[in-house]
Amino acid sequence: MRCLLMVLLTCLSLPAWAGGTTAFVNVNVVPMDKDGIVSQQTVVVRDGAIVAVGPVDDVPIPEDAHVVDGTDRYLLPGLAEMHAHVPDANTPEMERYFALYVANGVTTIRGMLGRPSHLELREDLATGRTFGPRLVTSGPSLNGRSVNGAEQARQMVRAQHAAGYDFIKIHPGLSRDEFEAAAATANELDMPFAGHVPVAVGVRRALQLGIATIDHLDGYFAELLPKNSDGEGGYGGFFGVFLADDIDPEQLASIARETAAAGTWNVPTEVLVEQLVDTTPVAELRSRPEMRYMPEETVEGWADAKREQLAERGYDPGVAMLAVELRRRLIIEMHRAGAGLLLGSDSPQIFNVPGFATHRELDALVAAGLSPYEALRTGTAAVAEFLGTNTGIVAVGRDADLVLLDADPLEDITNARRVHGVVVRGEWYPATELDERIAPYRRGRQ
Repeated sequence: MRCLLMVLLTCLSLPAWAGGTTAFVNVNVVPMDKDGIVSQQTVVVRDGAIVAVGPVDDVPIPEDAHVVDGTDRYLLPGLAEMHAHVPDANTPEMERYFALYVANGVTTIRGMLGRPSHLELREDLATGRTFGPRLVTSGPSLNGRSVNGAEQARQMVRAQHAAGYDFIKIHPGLSRDEFEAAAATANELDMPFAGHVPVAVGVRRALQLGIATIDHLDGYFAELLPKNSDGEGGYGGFFGVFLADDIDPEQLASIARETAAAGTWNVPTEVLVEQLVDTTPVAELRSRPEMRYMPEETVEGWADAKREQLAERGYDPGVAMLAVELRRRLIIEMHRAGAGLLLGSDSPQIFNVPGFATHRELDALVAAGLSPYEALRTGTAAVAEFLGTNTGIVAVGRDADLVLLDADPLEDITNARRVHGVVVRGEWYPATELDERIAPYRRGRQ
């Protein structure tokens, strides 16, 4: 995938060691190119790259280095949020989301609903005028309202390619002809297309046409309906969730193998679906600590959406829980088949606060059966493989997007929340400074 990766500065003052050298001494390295930890290491970062990794007794500390004590701490690549919604550039919402992402160790985001301002934003990030994670951006989505016919689909793809967007976002509503025209044009231009699977197309045809990622596991349940099914689900067919009691679970492994063979990756956004359709009380979701970082009216809107879901005519909590179980089975079947999985929560959507939701998605992947290492890989090394970037692994020559944790994330995935500091494009930001950045957005602060 073509993408321009970015450095983000901030209106706040930079650390005293900005642009210099940082050495993490006596640290446990979680390299992410293999499962395991390399203990008692020194890692040196200079000019945005990792320039040294080795045993603490063997790697000299540069005289000009800012030294970070890594004793009993764990250094791993920064995380990626591969299904984010980015507001217009230079807005308070953008600043809020970017601060929350970085404070949670998220150093790359893939914007899944692009806007024209994102092109300039991407350049501002690259030249160091804005603080936040790297940005990979789609153009405005192709959907049933924005596209009227196959020729317009072709024109939109060509225009977005010429404008310099990284990929094409597909939303529901496209006809089969429109989708196929967009896919063929994108393939001619070597421009990835990703997102939803239109009902008129279906997963198998999308796989044949080379869709780069399917997000939300969209379309898989519909693809597995018996031939005589009328295909009707509850709640407007929300990613086919309420088709769960009609599909054949024995076909999950087969469709996962087909996905792997096609080379298509999946971004499950499992936490989004589970939070919306399961029976978790609204009050419990609203009381989560991270909700204080979002405006009260936003949280109340999320609560209304959840209440509407639970009150939907025909809503069946038993089918909802079956859907959760089968989606988790599909995730683990994808993993077993070798179909790529990428970390993404769809934030900021229903009860998904930027950064915090990425960690909740890690929890969901582990609940589905992945080990902590396997779950973390979906947001680190796997992202680098998918995007073709130089991030995602702690090794000499790799770009320095890193997160330092106070506990071992391979032992317990929730330890990935215990951020001691983050390296963004080679710049070290301790947790105290990151907390200062998110403090203005904390409701009820003293």
